[in-house]
Amino acid sequence: MTDSNERDGVRRRGFLKLTGVAAGTAAMGGVAAARSGRDPGPKEDEVLVGVSVTADDIEQEVAQYVPGNAEVVHSNETLSYVAVAFPSEAADVARENFVEAITKKDHIKYAEDNETLETQLAPSDPQFDSQYAPQQVRSDEAWDTTLGDSSVTIAVVDTGAQYDHPDLQGNYASDPGRDFVDDDSDPAPDVPSDEYHGTHVSGCAAAVVDNGSGVAGQGNSTLINGRSLDESGSGSTADIADAVQWAADQGADVINLSLGGGGYTSTMKNAVSYADDNGALVVAAAGNNGTSSVSYPAAYSECLAVSAVDSNENLASFSQYGDSVELCAPGVNVLSTTTETRGGYEELSGTSMATPVTSGVAGLTLAKWSSLTNLELRDHLKATASDVGLSSTQQGSGQVDAYAAVTTDPANSDGGDDGGDGGDGGGSGDTTTGSVDGSLSGYWDYDNYTWAWTYSAPSRVVVELDGPADADFDLYVNTGTTQNASPSNYDYASYTMDSQESVTIDDPDDSTDLQIDVDSYSGSGSYTLTITEYQ
Repeated sequence: MTDSNERDGVRRRGFLKLTGVAAGTAAMGGVAAARSGRDPGPKEDEVLVGVSVTADDIEQEVAQYVPGNAEVVHSNETLSYVAVAFPSEAADVARENFVEAITKKDHIKYAEDNETLETQLAPSDPQFDSQYAPQQVRSDEAWDTTLGDSSVTIAVVDTGAQYDHPDLQGNYASDPGRDFVDDDSDPAPDVPSDEYHGTHVSGCAAAVVDNGSGVAGQGNSTLINGRSLDESGSGSTADIADAVQWAADQGADVINLSLGGGGYTSTMKNAVSYADDNGALVVAAAGNNGTSSVSYPAAYSECLAVSAVDSNENLASFSQYGDSVELCAPGVNVLSTTTETRGGYEELSGTSMATPVTSGVAGLTLAKWSSLTNLELRDHLKATASDVGLSSTQQGSGQVDAYAAVTTDPANSDGGDDGGDGGDGGGSGDTTTGSVDGSLSGYWDYDNYTWAWTYSAPSRVVVELDGPADADFDLYVNTGTTQNASPSNYDYASYTMDSQESVTIDDPDDSTDLQIDVDSYSGSGSYTLTITEYQ
């Protein structure tokens, strides 16, 4: 049938009703060097410009619009963005005018400030003489089943880490990582007395277990460090995004982001989407300002957001909470490794600590259930979480539980027993999958689809677009409405620089059919749209 609505002066194309085909299981499942002289840490004088893959040369595409007092200082071909630096004395209005002007040009998908993110650390005086985190999440009980496996890699995107620490060197890779702050191959801290956060986070996740000294992490996973925060604990969106992309390219199974701040940025969204699409579970700190909303990057749907609880399993006073929280973990006075300059071990507090505890348990779980995809791992951790009596906005599905995760067969975990109010058990029941092939003729063209729900109260729906490599197609989705989705009217969207897009919605509103729009930002060609609905 046809629709009389118009967008951009072009008549809408016909709808195609997707009908699901029942199935027992789901059907689907390079960083450029910085220019010399680019300062480490926060880069508040920079603007990040996202360029469509249809541009011939992303740097040249941006450079032609850069005013004389600014310059291109960095580019990332994989994430398809360019950093433009303005002189520090330039007025904010100069950057604002540049952003407004360049976003009107062909091939430019966005322009945004290179925001600063920081460690999610809340320092406090020590109150405990020994660890409690591994016991509280039952990692010590899980060690009877597995101590972890070096084939599982956890990437710590953070400050530098003292990878030769006596309690870390056994689990750090022989090539321990990369420094995106100073643009070199050594992620060691520049000022160990001040730069200790990444060392502490590394120990929370994977300080060597059963080595007769020091503390124990959650399991013996391999660690790598993407240094993207400087000695002050701050870093730019660009450095962090580059580190996330690098970690995914290294084959990291889990990427730990104990950092946050600022708001939504397309650059960081594209980075975590890239990691998620490449099979990494991205675990991120909910934030430390105690408010009822989760910070970015944890708030991105691609990230598993973690809140912090104390040794009594009460929500930490500093921990942010909200509907985006999926799990909680110990984050108050957590004893872990620190730089030897600071004494080797210390207690710190923050969602920064709860996050690597969760990442470590994820690594320990993969040591036992190595065939799990990142989506299945995420679901399994939630399905086996322990209800500690908090609301779903505070604990998500519950406190991560290592013992339950390694002793419960994922094929049998439905989240019905241990999960808190927020548990959905998504992905462990039946699925329905439908797909359709289509084509778009150019930037003016788009297709709209609807999806009729198969299950009552579906736990999740995943919408995937596989489009042509030489075009830039985007994906927009609406729920709970009969209005067509579009670039100016959507609940969920995926608009990376190419035509590989994915939207995941937990507990979708099924009161109306799902509304889906495949839109050509630039270029033409054929595509496949796939919808997978989980019971």
